[in-house]
Amino acid sequence: MKHLQVKSIPEPIPEPIPESIPENPSPLPVVETFHSVQGEGTWTGTSAFFIRLAGCDVGCPWCDTKHSWNMARHSQRTVADLVAEAKAVAPAIVVITGGEPLMHDLTDLTGGLKSAGLQVHLETSGTHPFSGQFDWVTFSPKRSKLPHASIYAQVSELKVVIVEPSDLEWAESHRAELPAHALQFLQPEWDTPESYHLIFEYVLHHPQWRISLQTHKFTRIR
Repeated sequence: MKHLQVKSIPEPIPEPIPESIPENPSPLPVVETFHSVQGEGTWTGTSAFFIRLAGCDVGCPWCDTKHSWNMARHSQRTVADLVAEAKAVAPAIVVITGGEPLMHDLTDLTGGLKSAGLQVHLETSGTHPFSGQFDWVTFSPKRSKLPHASIYAQVSELKVVIVEPSDLEWAESHRAELPAHALQFLQPEWDTPESYHLIFEYVLHHPQWRISLQTHKFTRIR
């Protein structure tokens, strides 16, 4: 009687693990980095390390970070340096903000942060082609420059700053383009007191929307 020989199935050869940071990633212009808590939207109150990139061509009249617009005024920093600083403080999330961060290719920076085991969030007006790997994307469209079409499929939450009634129609036009899972927030413009009442009344009658407040300004933390 012949015995069948059962051949063992060879284990698959593992694919090489990519380096956490590419060999020569381009440096990025950085306005500031700091460890605080997220002050707005879904993740309000969460420990967050902020990377504020320089450069913005949107030009919101009520922007509270106009010093970030001109990227030539700010120092370049390496991806490795930014990843190391973020990892050292062990935040719950890392928030890449601006300025308008999508003016830059965020592939290397987000890849490095993800490889370091960090959860990466983006705050953007969506005016430039989407790039990078993100766990959460906050999309805040502005009237002064229309969003790029690539942003809509990536959105986790929509956050629209409201100054006047026509801004509510603007917000609704963007809500219609979002994935079904995306959350929707209306946020009063800090220096426009009447916008608070406007949003309050609107949310009461449009329950798909929520109110976002800039809690870091109320509590006077960074």
